[in-house]
Amino acid sequence: MERLQEKYNKEIVPALKQKFGFKNVMQVPKIVKIVVNVGVGKIKEDKKKVEAVAEDIKKITGQAPVKTKAKKSISGFKVRENQLVGVVCTLRGFRMYSFLDKLINTALPRVRDFQGVKKDGFDGRGNYHLGLKEQLVFPEISSESLENIFGLEVSIVTNAGQDEPVRELLRLMNFPFKK
Repeated sequence: MERLQEKYNKEIVPALKQKFGFKNVMQVPKIVKIVVNVGVGKIKEDKKKVEAVAEDIKKITGQAPVKTKAKKSISGFKVRENQLVGVVCTLRGFRMYSFLDKLINTALPRVRDFQGVKKDGFDGRGNYHLGLKEQLVFPEISSESLENIFGLEVSIVTNAGQDEPVRELLRLMNFPFKK
């Protein structure tokens, strides 16, 4: 069992039950999935660069990503229907907890001039969204073999339905929020 998952089961669930007055363990919010998303934008025509992005996401998450295509054409963005627009990877279970542990303890502290993540990344339904400007903050990516730098979005999806219990859940997991 992953270290963060064990901490959730043994320490965080009882603390959340007590703080928010949950009567049942099933009422306690939990992380359902983590979605890592990269938009390929300007490099969508270059297959080698898109493959390099997919390979980097695979190294970071430990799971093969899926290439996403546009559902409809949007002329303002110069996107045609069925054109490649991004690479996405959905993590659940053990890989989800190991990725979250790596994000909190390794990647975020390596961000240049890091002061913490913003508290306003919640969407009102108990999900938290975080953007990273470059993939170099992850230890699996070496700067020597790097072809192109890309940003990625990490979405932490929960079953809570409201932000406050999730904010406390992430705080108890030592998520580095700004003071």
